[in-house]
Amino acid sequence: MVRERDETDIEGRASVWSDLWSRARDVADRVKRTVDADTALQTSMAGLIELAATRYALDPGSQYRPGRPLRLLFAGYSGTRNTGADVRVEEMIRQVRHLLTDEHCELFVTTIDPARSQGYFRAVTQLELPQIFPRFVFETVHQMHGVIACEGSMFKSKFANALSTYMVGALGCATAENKVAVGWGGEAGAMDDSLRWLVERYCSDALVMCRNPESRELLDTLGVPTEAGTDTAWTFSAGPEERARADLAALGWDGRAPVLAVCPINPFWWPVKPDVLKGAVHALTGAHAEAHYKSVYFHASGPEVRRKQATYLDGLAEGIEAFRQRRDCFVVVVGMEALDREACEGLAERLGGAPVLVSDEVDMYRMVAVLRASAMVLSSRYHAIVCSMPARVPSAGVTMDERIRNLMADRRSPELALEVDDPHLAESVTRVLHTLNREAERVADGIGRCVVDNLVRMGCMGQVFVDHLRELHPDLPLRPDLGRSGDPWAHLPTLSAETERLAERYG
Repeated sequence: MVRERDETDIEGRASVWSDLWSRARDVADRVKRTVDADTALQTSMAGLIELAATRYALDPGSQYRPGRPLRLLFAGYSGTRNTGADVRVEEMIRQVRHLLTDEHCELFVTTIDPARSQGYFRAVTQLELPQIFPRFVFETVHQMHGVIACEGSMFKSKFANALSTYMVGALGCATAENKVAVGWGGEAGAMDDSLRWLVERYCSDALVMCRNPESRELLDTLGVPTEAGTDTAWTFSAGPEERARADLAALGWDGRAPVLAVCPINPFWWPVKPDVLKGAVHALTGAHAEAHYKSVYFHASGPEVRRKQATYLDGLAEGIEAFRQRRDCFVVVVGMEALDREACEGLAERLGGAPVLVSDEVDMYRMVAVLRASAMVLSSRYHAIVCSMPARVPSAGVTMDERIRNLMADRRSPELALEVDDPHLAESVTRVLHTLNREAERVADGIGRCVVDNLVRMGCMGQVFVDHLRELHPDLPLRPDLGRSGDPWAHLPTLSAETERLAERYG
């Protein structure tokens, strides 16, 4: 009898817990439908921007005074070991230090993980960005003289609304306090209505230097002032070639075969979206680990996402195998962001155990050096292509959005941009690899001209920035030869010998 009662009690408790869990899910689903975490974050950030304007009337905070350094915050998301994002910020910082000199500026940069960005961004103070950031932005911008928004995908819902909300928040708090507010080499694309409203309302007094005309057109419709610009990775100096050759040799390269660097991603698990219920379950049980990004944010997941990713990796692998049956080459699979490791290992396995190099273990200097030591690059990462271009490495892209498409159009080689969901991806990959191999010099020549064009655009961004600073702070000691009336090349940071030779050849 006792045993029967115990079993009955256990069954009863299990039924109660099951009922409670079911009710909790129902409540969470109702809350999720009415209070989306992205919307809550955007509402919080908007409220603090409004509060910043009110506070400014009573407490102006840190205001620039002649004779003192200009305090600028670089608002980015370094610390995730995203090679492209880190390279962009490194070159923005070098350009600003060149224009202002270290005597007249004090620079700060946000990082998600200081340990992962340690050793980057010399002469700059790194500030840890909390996962829930609105109050941090509100308080930190108050202590600065201005903000430079760093993210390339600055105003887009494609990847994560939270990231764009951070960009808007930093720029919005700066304009609320009549401070420098500049978006540097960013893009705008498809946005959810709530993000679009946020950009339109709080960036109308900022200045965004866009890296393509399409972004300018979109922001113009929202009343955001823009100038023509470009990416900033063009001036990056990679690590020594000898180190790249040593890294490749350690991966099995014989020193002779042409190196094909392939950079896969998971294009189908974006955008990252918040899910409070999943976050609670993950915290309690570890479930949903394969889709967990951070905090309550999760990648898209499920059988359809897995199927599409498998098809994409199969297409890359089949296309590469068909190419190397006819052309000897050493394939190295490169992960430009720590998040790319799973995609890299999946592709490497399909290629019979190709070597893998991922940014969670390799810093940006070594990573870019390997790309530039390659004979060809096939990439779904925009910055893998950009970072390889100063070495005139023939490259093609397999893209999930407009960035690589726009870049290939800028290079006058739109045929080298493939789509991640191309139903004939294998054949397309084989075709473009043969094109890169067969027409290497023609492709490299177009790349060289494109790099020089973009160096000039980057110099022009420096000119715009200098004149913008003069307008806001006429007492800031800037060299008289700088600004729109000067030479764009004088507004670039120090160039490597490799890039100098490129400028001489195509300038």
